[in-house]
Amino acid sequence: MAELSYLTAVRASYDTVAADYVQRVPPPAAMDPLSRAMLAGFAELVRTAGLGPVADLGCGPGRVTAHLAGLGVPAFGVDLSPKMVALARRAYPELRFTEGSMTALETQDGNLGGILAWYSTHHTPPQWLPAVFAEFHRTLAPGGHLLWGDYVGDERLRPTHGYGHPVSYASYLLPLETMAGLLEQAGLAVTARLEQEPAKRVSRPHACLLARKPERR
Repeated sequence: MAELSYLTAVRASYDTVAADYVQRVPPPAAMDPLSRAMLAGFAELVRTAGLGPVADLGCGPGRVTAHLAGLGVPAFGVDLSPKMVALARRAYPELRFTEGSMTALETQDGNLGGILAWYSTHHTPPQWLPAVFAEFHRTLAPGGHLLWGDYVGDERLRPTHGYGHPVSYASYLLPLETMAGLLEQAGLAVTARLEQEPAKRVSRPHACLLARKPERR
């Protein structure tokens, strides 16, 4: 089956910007306190459940993957961009990073104790989000946890440049309630939500959702 055109655009764009992305995007230590707290809470939930590793989907250069590992979570990263994966492997050789798409994860059913989708779904056209979230549900173990974080709103953005380079991807910002509803439709129970207004480096509202795959009865 031919690759979806938006995936081709995202891969090419992030291959182009990879080196400058690392220089321009703050590391986890420079995140706002609430975002760091959500990551820490997610890590504790995953550690306590002990159901399997965490897949950091759209991991980029691997810094958040490494942050989770530092919180005691067995984490690995998956990214569409080969150049991002190469940067992650070089920076964190002790961790596993693979090329792949969250539309078709190379992971067995119920194999993951957690999924992190940290600012990595906004390039997905809304009509494909149900398929992506269905993959999250398929690969999570019963009782496993998801942490989703991203910008929210109601607009489609088509930037021509990003991180100092030409890009060809689009970004789709959806309301928080829409994202929560899509997760629920995929069979994931939303357990917590956080929405933050723009501040300092962040020019748009952003939000986090914690969700859980129900255990089998």
